Amino acid sequence: METRFNMFDNEVAVKFAKRFANAGLVIQQSPLPASTQELVSLRASQINGCGWCIDMHTKEAAAAGETSVRLNLVAAWRESTVFTEAERAALALAEEGTRLGDAHPGVSDETWAQVRKHYDDDQIAALVALVALINAANRLAVIVHQKGGSYEPGMFAAAFH
Repeated sequence: METRFNMFDNEVAVKFAKRFANAGLVIQQSPLPASTQELVSLRASQINGCGWCIDMHTKEAAAAGETSVRLNLVAAWRESTVFTEAERAALALAEEGTRLGDAHPGVSDETWAQVRKHYDDDQIAALVALVALINAANRLAVIVHQKGGSYEPGMFAAAFH
């Protein structure tokens, strides 16, 4: 399957992407740990089957010092010992906030309580916004069949900032 439409080669799409990237910048500059941001983005992208975003977030995380062990275990975070309680709460929120269409009841009270336990209000605001933003990014890339494999760390930021 070839890419259906080049979102980086269309004036309207590029204008949108710049604004989208600016929204992401708010999250990047928040007090939510960068490693948590990448893990959450990776997990939502795995669920949504977004090769472009999986490629981007694994490479960005690795470039920022994330270990291959942790990156390889994100899909099975419940069955691993390498994530903190706070990261586990964020990953649960990412999954529950992503699987809304899978007859999931939304974010459970248990997950929300864990998020409240480990994050302050500014971090929670960033985390909720991140889950929404990465799901939107996944949908954009999957709709146009943007393929993973060619991303280089820093590429997205360089293109839109």
